Amino acid sequence: MPAVQDTDSRPHAVVIGAGFGGLAAAIRLGARGWRVTILERQDAPGGRAGVLRQGGYKFDRGPTIITAPHLLSDLWALRGREMDVALRPLDPFYRIRFDDGRHFDYSGDPQRMRAEIARFAPDDADGFDRLMKLSGEIFRIGFEGLVDKPFSSFLDMVRVAPDLLRLHGYRSVHSVVAAHIKDPSLRAAFSFHPLLIGGDPFRASAIYCLIAFLERKWGVHFAMGGTGALVDGLARLVADGGGQIRCGATVSRIDVDRGRATGVTLEGGEKIAADIVVSNADSAWTYRKLLAPEHRRRWTDAKLDRARYSMGLFVWYFGTKRRYDDLRHHTILMGPRYRELLRDIFDRHVLADDFSLYLHRPTATDPSMAPPGCDTFYALSPVPNLRGDIDWQVAGETYRRRIEDYLTRHLMPGLADEIVVSSTATPLDFQDRYLSCEGAGFGLEPTLLQSAWFRPHNRSEEIDNLYLVGAGTHPGAGVPGVIASAKILDTLVPHGTAFAHV
Repeated sequence: MPAVQDTDSRPHAVVIGAGFGGLAAAIRLGARGWRVTILERQDAPGGRAGVLRQGGYKFDRGPTIITAPHLLSDLWALRGREMDVALRPLDPFYRIRFDDGRHFDYSGDPQRMRAEIARFAPDDADGFDRLMKLSGEIFRIGFEGLVDKPFSSFLDMVRVAPDLLRLHGYRSVHSVVAAHIKDPSLRAAFSFHPLLIGGDPFRASAIYCLIAFLERKWGVHFAMGGTGALVDGLARLVADGGGQIRCGATVSRIDVDRGRATGVTLEGGEKIAADIVVSNADSAWTYRKLLAPEHRRRWTDAKLDRARYSMGLFVWYFGTKRRYDDLRHHTILMGPRYRELLRDIFDRHVLADDFSLYLHRPTATDPSMAPPGCDTFYALSPVPNLRGDIDWQVAGETYRRRIEDYLTRHLMPGLADEIVVSSTATPLDFQDRYLSCEGAGFGLEPTLLQSAWFRPHNRSEEIDNLYLVGAGTHPGAGVPGVIASAKILDTLVPHGTAFAHV
């Protein structure tokens, strides 16, 4: 089919995917003189932050935790507006429930945290203070200093190497926590954060210890109306800036001419010309499926085959006809094993008999997420990605029933009789719905040698005028990282008027 023509004289940016990264990139490019078209294969914006609606119940499919809210409000400010989605701070951030029935309320208040620690191991209170001091130092270097800076050259990595060494970046999160905390349960409570971005706490670089301080500094929030309300707000900003979002548009190829991205081809053959292409698709998918092998030198199929991918996710979305008001907004249920369960998930790729869960109850904060007098939940379990030999079409319902049985016995008596709507997502769904390689929940695993310069770059190393945003590039997964990846484009992509005269 012939290329689509447009009378707008501004240089054209095509963005692949309307997830948080793609929407933020479109807003920033639009504010800097670009005409932007987002191509989204789903029927609505959001990507992994999409919304599921069933029978009056509303479920955020993906991210539910909002930290560093200024990164979002900055996008509204680019349009000269105040952010019009309310963020409600949560207190505590999480209730962590251990397999023996004890619980720990994790908050941003130092004195309350010391009091919680005293219920488990009073001698660890001083170690916690030292850990948080270290977390603050890592935060100032790793987040405030580097999160929105590109790592386009290996020299960028060399420059930060002394700080990485000084702050124990070569060690794992768990090993650093264990050096300060002795109680096994508290070690788990203070080292689980890498799982929020797809990392194994026993392998993820200690740089990710910064998450604890980030939460304390800015809090943990919930977007009223759900994360989907943020997606809707960002989509409005794209439109208000003159951008276009085309849903139901699947990109089959990034077009390349003489080493430069020149646009994309959609399934069905439609070609859309562009001066630059920004991919918010899974980074491994971008290189493996959207660029022909002859255009790749670094991110070859062989290299992507050797790469480590984050764990998969099993998510059960369910609505109940009654409320469970004794449950917090966020509950983390630790199983009987910690290290060994993570080995089963990340290394052995086997579906264990036990599990840990993240239980999200948004109606604790926003009752509008369910019909009156009802509750909306999702239960998320880290599981092996598709490198495991698991037939999820068979195993999915069995696994859901195991989760239901566990919740019934430990938290929600008579749960089966209260369920009104129910749906699940498995790593197979992540592969099919989001085109995630290996069905990984967060793209490439955030190990030290798959972070910063070692990760696919924000400005492609392979093709000129091709850029990457989202979880699979620097700085990585999680809403703050994904939003920051779009901010990096400000330093890499020239202003539209400047580009027009190149």
